[in-house]
Amino acid sequence: MSVLTLRLAGPLQSWGAASRFTRRTTESAPTKSGVIGLLAAAQGIDRGDDARLAPLAALRFGVRIDQPGTRIRDFQTAHHAATGQSMPLSERFYLADAVFVAALEGDHPLLADLNDALTHPVYPPFLGRRSCPPAQPVDLGLHDTTLETALQQVPWQASAWYRRAHRTRLPQTLTVLREATPGEPGAAQDLRDQPLSFSAAHRRHALRTVITTTVPLPATAPAARAVEHDPFDALEEENS
Repeated sequence: MSVLTLRLAGPLQSWGAASRFTRRTTESAPTKSGVIGLLAAAQGIDRGDDARLAPLAALRFGVRIDQPGTRIRDFQTAHHAATGQSMPLSERFYLADAVFVAALEGDHPLLADLNDALTHPVYPPFLGRRSCPPAQPVDLGLHDTTLETALQQVPWQASAWYRRAHRTRLPQTLTVLREATPGEPGAAQDLRDQPLSFSAAHRRHALRTVITTTVPLPATAPAARAVEHDPFDALEEENS
């Protein structure tokens, strides 16, 4: 067995598990459905291709909260494309400035393919909603270990500013939410985020059992090196 680890960080994230109608909520951590959707998009899997989705959905999933972020609320309006009539005002909830480490356990060949897809994605990744792009590449690499060990050992991914703000009172532990093994004791809850189909016509999710634990604060990841980037370079290349 191997484990694929991801760094999920960006200005905004939104991981809904029970959103309905005009109120679109977010969980406090990434959902399995949302992360599997990110990986499926990277591989170019069509929404209605349940056969290709099934091996991804069978992966064992866990997530570590490295930087909790702040829950914020936004209001959005829309107009009907055909009639131009105003649609009902909707509430959208997001996590601002949050950082998570997600981990997926399974067979090495499948995870290696997913790791390659993240490097050259067919569709760009997003953090729960298309309006929430990641701030950095999400790939943290493959590990020949277990889900539990990976979530203990992957370096702390909190942002540099967050570390500075908490340097006098660093957290001693980090919260981990992971899929329970059969018969495992502990604080468990059922969450309906096990993807069965992403088809627009019959999107379906099942319940899965989630265990909440903590791990000691691991070593800190090295700060990301600043990269000079001018977004207008792409336009100059296109016009040359």
